[in-house]
Amino acid sequence: MQEAHELLKKFYHHLLLNTKEGEQALDYLTNRGFTKEIIDKFEIGYSLDSWDFATKFLQKRGFRPELMERAGLLVKKEDTGSFFDRFRNRIMFPIWDHQGKTIAFSGRVLDKGQEPKYLNSPETIIFNKSKTLYNFHQARLDIRKHQQVVLFEGFADVISADSADVPNSIGTMGTSLTEEHVKIIRRNAESVIICYDSDNAGLDAALRASAMLARAGCYVRVATMPNGMDPDDYIKKYGAEKFKNDVIGASLTLMAFKMQSLRRGKNLQDEGERIRYIEDVIKEISSLENAVERDHYLRQLSSEFSISLDALKQQQLQYYKTERKKRDNFSSNRNNTKAKPALTKQHLLKAYQNAERFLIAYMLRDRDIANKVQDQLQAEFNIEEHRAIITYLYAFYEEGYEPDISTFLTRIHDDNLKRIVTDIAMMSVEEEVTDSVLSDYVKQVLNHKKMSMIKEKESEQVEAERSKDYLKAATIANEIIQMKKALH
Repeated sequence: MQEAHELLKKFYHHLLLNTKEGEQALDYLTNRGFTKEIIDKFEIGYSLDSWDFATKFLQKRGFRPELMERAGLLVKKEDTGSFFDRFRNRIMFPIWDHQGKTIAFSGRVLDKGQEPKYLNSPETIIFNKSKTLYNFHQARLDIRKHQQVVLFEGFADVISADSADVPNSIGTMGTSLTEEHVKIIRRNAESVIICYDSDNAGLDAALRASAMLARAGCYVRVATMPNGMDPDDYIKKYGAEKFKNDVIGASLTLMAFKMQSLRRGKNLQDEGERIRYIEDVIKEISSLENAVERDHYLRQLSSEFSISLDALKQQQLQYYKTERKKRDNFSSNRNNTKAKPALTKQHLLKAYQNAERFLIAYMLRDRDIANKVQDQLQAEFNIEEHRAIITYLYAFYEEGYEPDISTFLTRIHDDNLKRIVTDIAMMSVEEEVTDSVLSDYVKQVLNHKKMSMIKEKESEQVEAERSKDYLKAATIANEIIQMKKALH
C-alpha cells in the first residue's frame, strides 16, 4: 500500500511539473503564490482527468485492484465489480506518516462546481487521522530545537505557514485534536501555539484543543486573526512578515484567550451580563496554579471594571478552595485506583529534564550514542540522579558489556535509581536518532546551566538597582547581554 502511494505521488508530481496536462493545475498554484520550492518540498502533484488511468498504471506494475481499493486509491463499482480512480482532475497533496512515508492523499478540485472541494483518502490500515499530524516529519527538527509547535487545523494552512518562515508548523487531518495527537506533541515540545480559523467553530475548537494540551503539561498560547479569516487567507492577503509578527508573535496566553472568548456574545454595558462575565473570568482564574498569574488577571479585572481588588480576591479565594477540593478529591480517587506507569510523570517535566531523559534512553539502547554523549557532555547533567545513572552506564560499557537493561540494572544498588532507569527504558523513542537531534538535546542540557547563571545575574542586577548602585547594575546588564549572546 505504501509502495503504491509512493509511486503515484512521484507520478502525480511529474505530471504537474512536466506535462501539458498539468499546465492548468500548475498555473492555478502559481497564481495562488506557490513557488517551485514549495511545490517540491510538499511534493504536490496533479491527477489526470481520467476514470481509469491510476487503475491501469497500478495494475501494470503488479498491484492488485482489490488491495488498492483497501488502500483508498481506487473505488469499486457495486453493479459491475470493476474499479475506477478515486482522484481525477485534482491537485494532489500527499499525506505522510511521521517517518515521511506517503500514506494518503488530499485532492483539490480545479473546475468550479466539482464537489467536494477537497477529496481525502478514507482511513485505512496505513492512514489513521487520529494519529497523523501533517508535516510532522519535516517539522520535527525545528520543533525539538525550539521546543515549540505551531498547530493548525488543516494542511493548506501548514503549507502557507511554512512558506511564511514558520517551519515548526503541523496540522490535524480534518479531525479534532485527539489524545494521540497530544501525546505526540508533548513528547517533542514544551509549548504550543494554536492557530485555528477565526470563526466561532475555529475558536471553540481552539478552546477544546488548548484544554487538552494544557492538561498534558504543555504551555499553550493562542494566535488569533481578524474575524472570518483562516491562516491561509491571512498570509495571502497580508503577507508572511505580518503573519509572523501580528499573528504568531502576538499570540495570547491561554488565560487571555479564555477571557476574550468569554466576552463573545455578551453586552458588557448591561450590568447583569457584565457581572456574569466577571464571575466566569474569576472561575477561570481560580483554576490557575500560579499565584502570580492569578494576581495579574485579578488586577486586570479590577482596573478594567473599577472593582475593589480585595472583593475580587475574596470571591476568587472561594472559587479556588472549591476548585482545589475537587482536584484533591480527584487525586485521592485516582490514587486509590491502579497506579499508571511512572512514565506519565514525564509529561510535566521541563525541556532540559526531558532532554536528559531522552539522551539516557538512547544511551541505554546504543553504546555508540553513549560514547558521543560522553564526548560532548561527560557527566554534566543537571539532575543528580541522571548524573549517577550515566556514571554507572559509562563504567558498564567500559567493562565491555553490550546494551542490556536487565544486566545493567544488576549493577545498580539504589532502588530509586533502578526505578528511574526502568521508567526511562520504557520511554517511546524513535528507532533511529540523528546527530542533529542528539546535538539539540545536548544543547538543552548545557543551556539550562547557562540560563540559571543568567537568572542569578538578573537577581544581582535588581539588587544593585534597589541599592541605587546604577554603575554596578549597568555592568551586570552588559554581562547578561553577553551571556545571552553566547547562549544563542
